[in-house]
Amino acid sequence: MSRPVTFVPPPGARAYSLRTARGEFAVVDAPAAGGVEPRGVVLLVPGFTGSKEDFNPLHVPLAERGYRTVAVDGRGQHESDGPERDESAYAQAELARDLLAQAEALGEPVHLLGHSLGGQISRAATLVDHTPFRSLTLMASGPAQISESQQQRVKLLRDALAVMTMAQVWESIQAMEPPEETATAELDGGLDNREDLRRRWLSTKPAQLIATGRQLCAEPDRVGELAAVPLRFHVMSGVLDDTWPLVLLDEMAVRLKARRTVVEGAGHSPNTDRPTATARALADFWDAEAIRT
Repeated sequence: MSRPVTFVPPPGARAYSLRTARGEFAVVDAPAAGGVEPRGVVLLVPGFTGSKEDFNPLHVPLAERGYRTVAVDGRGQHESDGPERDESAYAQAELARDLLAQAEALGEPVHLLGHSLGGQISRAATLVDHTPFRSLTLMASGPAQISESQQQRVKLLRDALAVMTMAQVWESIQAMEPPEETATAELDGGLDNREDLRRRWLSTKPAQLIATGRQLCAEPDRVGELAAVPLRFHVMSGVLDDTWPLVLLDEMAVRLKARRTVVEGAGHSPNTDRPTATARALADFWDAEAIRT
């Protein structure tokens, strides 16, 4: 489970519902910093069990580089509505169409960034229609299904959600969490942060978790299809990742002819582990793309 630093939007950012042709989606929208030449718009797509708040640490450093950043809750994720039990609403194709509608609502081509599950949804959207996007960054998001160990964890979660409420599953997760993880969470964000995480969990729709968890465990390798798309790609990760081994991310970058960034000191979530270094690498990539075009 991801652990955002804070659920409070940074100064200058605005939380609101983005109206699209496929409904409304909760976003945090941060403009480029005043006095800085605007460089473009970025759409940030969170991962499994995550939300738009996972990107809060990136908004300010990217604003200072001239980028407007819009982080979104997907359908049924945190503050975006969705059906409780209809898993078909969360098919990857449906989530990809949602993402295309979000990009259209922003009114101009965007740099697209997807973290983990969000990367695979972003890939699916790009394969449907790449024209709303200026580039695609896959952050800690691999070429196909997640690792065997993570598949086992997701299966346990899906089995639990089939017979337990979201509140009951949350309590079970907390009971199984090692003491050192609890201490780290309290150091990162305090007890208020843990309550924010609980509220996010309880507001996420169980069908969304079940359906997207199944996708993570069965995703095919579509890197060959993606490589044929006329976009520039960026593959980013931390130095450690137990969801997709780094060797798979390295190979994917080669197949995509992508820029490859490994963020020192970061794990599966460079956006929260090392936000300053992560933002610098992202802005450097997007700046280079602007020069090419």
